[in-house]
Amino acid sequence: MADYDLNRRRDLEFISSLVKEGDRVLDIGCGNGLFLRHLMVDRKADVQGLEIDTGSIAECIANGVPVVQSEFDDKLEFADDDSFDLVVLSHTLQEMRNPEQILEHILRVGKRAAVSVINFGHWNCRLQLLFKGKMPRNTRLPYQWYNTPNIHLGTLHDFRDLCRTLNVNIVSETPIAARFPRLTALWPNWFAVGCVFVIEKSKTK
Repeated sequence: MADYDLNRRRDLEFISSLVKEGDRVLDIGCGNGLFLRHLMVDRKADVQGLEIDTGSIAECIANGVPVVQSEFDDKLEFADDDSFDLVVLSHTLQEMRNPEQILEHILRVGKRAAVSVINFGHWNCRLQLLFKGKMPRNTRLPYQWYNTPNIHLGTLHDFRDLCRTLNVNIVSETPIAARFPRLTALWPNWFAVGCVFVIEKSKTK
C-alpha cells in the first residue's frame, strides 16, 4: 500500500536484497507499482502486483507493472500453489480483516513471504498511551483513532505468536530502527519501528 521510496523505506531495501534474478514476486497492496518496477529493472524479476485502489492500479499500468485488482483478503485464487518465489506483504497486515487467513494464503502461493510489520509495541507508542492516555500518532501512524485504516494493532511478539499458532516457520527477522540501532538489535519489540519477517510453510505438521 505504501509508495516505493528506497531512501525512506529500509524494509523495502531489505526485501529487495532477497530477490534473485528471475524470481517470481507477488506484491500484495503494491500501491503505485514503483517497488515492483525497481525489482523488474534492477533484479530482473518476474513481478505481479495486487491492488484494490483504482487510482493506484492506473499508476501501476502507467509504470509498466502487471497488476490484478482484488481485495487483499481474497484467497488469491488467480495463483497456483508455490507459483511465486517470494510474496511481499509490506505495511499491510494490520489493515487486513483476517490476518491469519492472508498469511495462510500467501504461503500457499509463495515458497516464501516477506512480511513487513509496523510495531505498535515501540517505546514511543507505549509512552503516548501511558502519559497521554490516547492512541499513538507519529509519522508512521498519522491517523486519528476514528479514521485509521489500521484495524489490528500488534507488536513483534504478537506476530511471532501468530506464526506459532499457524505452524509457520520464521526464517529470519530484520528489525527496522529509527534510532538507537544497538538497542533495537537487543530489544526489538521495544525499539524497532517495524520488522521484516521472512516466513515459510513449516516442514513439520
